[in-house]
Amino acid sequence: MTTPALTFSDDQAAAYDSVTEVLRGSGIDLDDQLLTPPKSSVASVMAITGKAGSGKTLLLAELYKALEGAGVEVVSGDYESRKRRDKRTLAILAPTNKAASVLRLRGVPATTIHRILYTPVYDPEYERIAEWLAANGERPEIDGLTDVALDRAAAFYATNKSIPGALAAAGLRGSDFITGWKRREEPLDIGFVDESSMLDDKQFEDLREIFPTLLLFGDPAQLAPVNQSGAMVFEKLPEKRVLALNRIHRQEADNPILDLAHALGDPDLGFEQFERMVEEAAARDERVVWGQRVEVDLMARSPVLVWRNATRIRLINAFRQVHGAPEDALLEGEPLICDGLELPLKHRKKRLDLEARGLIKGAQVIYLGEGRKPGFSRLHVMGAEDPQVSAASIVKIEKPDEEEPFIPFAARMGATFLHGAAVTIHKAQGSQWDTVQVFAPDLYAAARMGRSEAGQPLWKRLAYVAITRAQERLIWVVRNRLSKPTGPLAVDDLRAVPAAPLALSEPQPEELL
Repeated sequence: MTTPALTFSDDQAAAYDSVTEVLRGSGIDLDDQLLTPPKSSVASVMAITGKAGSGKTLLLAELYKALEGAGVEVVSGDYESRKRRDKRTLAILAPTNKAASVLRLRGVPATTIHRILYTPVYDPEYERIAEWLAANGERPEIDGLTDVALDRAAAFYATNKSIPGALAAAGLRGSDFITGWKRREEPLDIGFVDESSMLDDKQFEDLREIFPTLLLFGDPAQLAPVNQSGAMVFEKLPEKRVLALNRIHRQEADNPILDLAHALGDPDLGFEQFERMVEEAAARDERVVWGQRVEVDLMARSPVLVWRNATRIRLINAFRQVHGAPEDALLEGEPLICDGLELPLKHRKKRLDLEARGLIKGAQVIYLGEGRKPGFSRLHVMGAEDPQVSAASIVKIEKPDEEEPFIPFAARMGATFLHGAAVTIHKAQGSQWDTVQVFAPDLYAAARMGRSEAGQPLWKRLAYVAITRAQERLIWVVRNRLSKPTGPLAVDDLRAVPAAPLALSEPQPEELL
């Protein structure tokens, strides 16, 4: 094999060799950087599994670099060049915008599964810019765009392989470039899927229809999708098709957060013993905090992770109360979680428009204020490449001990949202934040109940997922208390780009309803 620039661990090197052999069978020779037609029409699925810190993401990134170096075209979801007979393609996918953004921060051009299942319909004039940026066409002349604007687009694309980002640098928006969406008709070649523990069977089958070669990256210690009966899709593959990474990568070896996560693999470890480990880690390393209260200042951008719905609702209402939020309106800066789309079947195209812009179930957004029409919200979609949207919204705020949620305002139909100051650990899966607060009393309750999932105590799976959402700092909150905010909610850092409207029927002046 061609030795990568960095030194792999033994199990990473073995996995790299195995993947290289699979790719060679599909007509992509990484050793000699040759692209040929696939040698077989038989679909190939392989999984690389391992706990946090085992090097899955590093391996994914190195494979991406090798494929790009061999001439494979990366399909990012925001742009796909015209079909050529000799073109070979790679798409790097994640189940959510937030999970995709974690990869993009590492230089990997990831997109969501939805953005690959549905292909964009382009404005022909702006498509000429995209073809030029992707080195598939000559420099265009576009009415209204100066040479300086095109140079800005080219400079941006040279360092950030994002067509919407390049268009924004030229003074345009992705919504100018992408006019609609349709179900993908043509298959691609290779798919990498990160956070594949979140895939359900339907998504897996959809991906297998598109990608003859599919590589899954997943963590077997996480929580399986709710409707999967505790099983993850890669656990159903033949044993020889699953490659396990067992060694913690050397760069992560001194991380106390990962030390705690891996300690949960000890079958004899009890909850009280684990909490002592957390307290001891907090005493010697500032990256772990033994918290006596929930820090409210962090909740607007990094939700408190809980197990019980009742805890989530209490924390959300406490967050709104200390910020002085009125019952009949949202404050600018309040966090929301997309809970799905309430649209009739005849509005299927509008559903695609909303989902393509990042408003899929589980998406995290920040409320920026009311839109220009009743029921519309201006939103910042966390982790999306073109994050600012204006959409018809139905916002639901659940109340303690009340069956029906309170709805401060609502459009007739559109994207539905729950409050996002606290979320369940299940919904947090696939996301990461610099600082994460874990509400420990909930995990203690799970431990007291004695429930298991896939042969492991549920509290351990919950704790593992919650802990590994933290990139830099973990706050283990042990008391049912909430701090006071040090200042009002802020959105100034999110206002750099104006919100683009999202259609829910025919265009009308200024907004789309």
